[in-house]
Amino acid sequence: MARAELKSLRLATTTPSVRLWERAPSQNDPFVTFAACRLRGILSASDSSLPNSMNFLTNVFPSINLPWWVAIIISVLGIAAIWIRAFETEEARVRRAERNKKKELRSLAEKISSYGRTVHQRYPTGDVIVSERDLAEQLRKRPDAVTTALNLLLSEQKVQRAPLSGYWKLNV
Repeated sequence: MARAELKSLRLATTTPSVRLWERAPSQNDPFVTFAACRLRGILSASDSSLPNSMNFLTNVFPSINLPWWVAIIISVLGIAAIWIRAFETEEARVRRAERNKKKELRSLAEKISSYGRTVHQRYPTGDVIVSERDLAEQLRKRPDAVTTALNLLLSEQKVQRAPLSGYWKLNV
């Protein structure tokens, strides 16, 4: 709106929740009414028709700042996660532990394959032969976990056993 149009506005009526502004009609414009509303005022305008708990909610929720909303939501999610863990059955715990172990094993197998590829790129003319113990030290994992991951890769034919005990050839 232009500045001249703003000057022609006059406050028609006002309540705590709604302010009506009127603009006098001109030759080209019909009569126009502008309403400035606040959401909190609209929700609590008819206090008698809402139950007491609803009045409380409509008054409290809009007054909470965004950082507090984020803190409340994170707290509720954290409490829900703790509650789920605390009241899960033994069978569910065993299944979750198995899933986590499989994920960790798959991740370790992928790290071993990736290590084999990087060594082969560095030395492209030869085969990649690794020791279980050296590989465990390189990846900072337990040797038995590395052996299990290598056996998983063996079933996928991504590695082969070397003639020496404890050594593996990585197929790149």
